[in-house]
Amino acid sequence: MKEAYIFDSVRTPRGKGRESGSLHTTSPMALFSGVLTAVADRSNLNSKEIEDVICGCVTQVGEQGGCIARFAALKAGYDEKVPGVTVNRFCGSGLEAIRVAAMSISSGAQDLVVAGGVESMSRVKMGSDGGALWDASFQCAHPMVPQGISADLLATLYGFSRNELDEFAFNSHQRAFSAQQNGYFKKSIVPVKDINGDTLLDHDENIRADTTIAKLSGLNSAFSMLGTAFALDAMTKNRYPEIEAINHFHTAGNSSAIVDGAAAVLLGDKAKGKALGLTPRAKIKWIGVIASEPVAMLKGPVPVTRLALQKTGMKISDIDLFEVNEAFAAVPLLYMQEFNLSPDKINVHGGAIAMGHPLGATGSILTGTLLDALEQKNLNTGLVTLCIGGGMGICAILERV
Repeated sequence: MKEAYIFDSVRTPRGKGRESGSLHTTSPMALFSGVLTAVADRSNLNSKEIEDVICGCVTQVGEQGGCIARFAALKAGYDEKVPGVTVNRFCGSGLEAIRVAAMSISSGAQDLVVAGGVESMSRVKMGSDGGALWDASFQCAHPMVPQGISADLLATLYGFSRNELDEFAFNSHQRAFSAQQNGYFKKSIVPVKDINGDTLLDHDENIRADTTIAKLSGLNSAFSMLGTAFALDAMTKNRYPEIEAINHFHTAGNSSAIVDGAAAVLLGDKAKGKALGLTPRAKIKWIGVIASEPVAMLKGPVPVTRLALQKTGMKISDIDLFEVNEAFAAVPLLYMQEFNLSPDKINVHGGAIAMGHPLGATGSILTGTLLDALEQKNLNTGLVTLCIGGGMGICAILERV
């Protein structure tokens, strides 16, 4: 088995996912083709050397349908013989793209692959692709609830208070703003430009440096009405009868922001990289997925991390930094609790609560963010993980070289 190495990682800034957002006028095709162009150009790479483009994308309809990976590669000027495939593992899609690339490289099937993701949440609305979630027969076998209800369930089951969730959200914004001000994201960010070459956005625009815990605590619950109106609370309590009531503590302020964005990661084996003059930044020590109980569906990062440690023979103390996607504040709080982690080791430059969660791209974005942070702090080993709808989790351990 060969080892899969990461040679480079780039991303767009994340734009607010609404019509007033700076990236709303930019199509998802343009977002993804832009990072494809950048990741090849930065490595002085002839695209004929690339053997596949793998794109994570969750809402694959309209402008994001029709295998966006293949056509974005053509739009980026890649050689016509470079194939493309689009994958959907919900919120883990960007890391799933990297996983598929790493497996192909490790098996010897391919030597150089670009993996990444895209989601234009302002132009292609979340949930507009429909799906099996609400199919009656599926409901009978496994009662399902929206992720926001699941997040509130986690807060209830593990005793997280509203104040704890809001404090975590406040710190996410503070860390992200500090990192932005200190230029920690500049290595990876590729500004998005319009057809005239004018810059539309060159920084993550959702960060709110002026937010306070008082402001966050004044926000209304985002999911309490949903839980009552559609009997989702009752459905959840049927699965977890030990709880008296669900504490609906998650709000728009302590949940991930809706944004537009894309990312691309260049991966290959060591020999191919050497032949092309590429310098590896890290190798993928392990990457994999699990499934977990589908009602409390956001627990996934915990068991998939345990599996990663078991498979590699590592201890949690062997990991220097962690990127745990901030889909909802309860997710990283549970992760820190389960592994007894210091807040100083997790999401050190903020996360999706502050900067946003462009569903199909986030896993790829976090991979680059983790790698940048390891290099900035001169640390060796990092772990990136995301919870996934339907009760799954995905995780990768990176080791600098």
